Amino acid sequence: MLSKSQQPSQEQSFILFAQHGWADTYYDIGQLAQSLVKANPNIQVYVPDLGLINTWLAIAPLIDKVEKIATEAIASHPDLPLRIVGHSMGGLIWIEVLARHPEWWDKVHSLVLVASPIGGSDLGRLFDPFRLTPLIARDLGTNRRALAAAIASKIPTASIVGDIGNHTDGTVPIGCSQFDHANVVRLDGLNHPTLKNHPRVAVAVSEFWANPIITPLQTDPASQIIAKLRSLDLTEIDRQNFQYAKVVKHYPNGVKLWTWTNLLKVKHVFVSDRLTDTENVDDRCVYSAYAGWRDNSKLAIALKNL
Repeated sequence: MLSKSQQPSQEQSFILFAQHGWADTYYDIGQLAQSLVKANPNIQVYVPDLGLINTWLAIAPLIDKVEKIATEAIASHPDLPLRIVGHSMGGLIWIEVLARHPEWWDKVHSLVLVASPIGGSDLGRLFDPFRLTPLIARDLGTNRRALAAAIASKIPTASIVGDIGNHTDGTVPIGCSQFDHANVVRLDGLNHPTLKNHPRVAVAVSEFWANPIITPLQTDPASQIIAKLRSLDLTEIDRQNFQYAKVVKHYPNGVKLWTWTNLLKVKHVFVSDRLTDTENVDDRCVYSAYAGWRDNSKLAIALKNL
């Protein structure tokens, strides 16, 4: 239940776009939208239903459909600001729509992505490792970090993620939802489907609405190394294999670079920083990815230069 201070007041007027993702329909994200607006008649709510089967095909027609609905809504309410919430692929769709319409950016109060694989879904890349099939796996595996960071540098953006252990919601690793200027909100214990309409997500969205900020770039040593690795477009995954890795480089402030190669000769790379409590000092994994076979050479070069 949202507190009174978190609920939109009767005086507020805006357009809320809420977008469902892959293998889904409007129903659950629509429930989240309704919990956010509390039947406020001043708020125009749009929850496009893209069709369950259509979400298995290709993303381009889905982007076109959402763009058309948004264009018509904005034309009907030209003076209202926009608030956008997208779950999973719904967040990817809105990144693409906003990239097409920078003239809308000044109208957007906030953008909230919930469990959206901005860096490219590891599952999508697993099903289409060479990204050749013109179906949804290739689209979900596409890296949209540059687009998302450009948007988040101008529009207050939150990336809400779930963590059921090993830094993943069971479908999307947390790292895959991180990008420059985004305010990352982690909700422990929530898996990917649950994030569509859980009350804790509604609270997180409302809290961000109350204080929408653009997060400054992180310049600490770990963040700088992670930024260089992310420029290689590796496939980010959960942290469960960190336990097998060996340190290959040490950096200031206890930051370390680790690698591990599995039985299929796929090289994994990890970055850790130092986690300190009152009893001990330990290495905390803050980045985990692997290089596909075609990316091994560029990772090898990068590791020499990091």
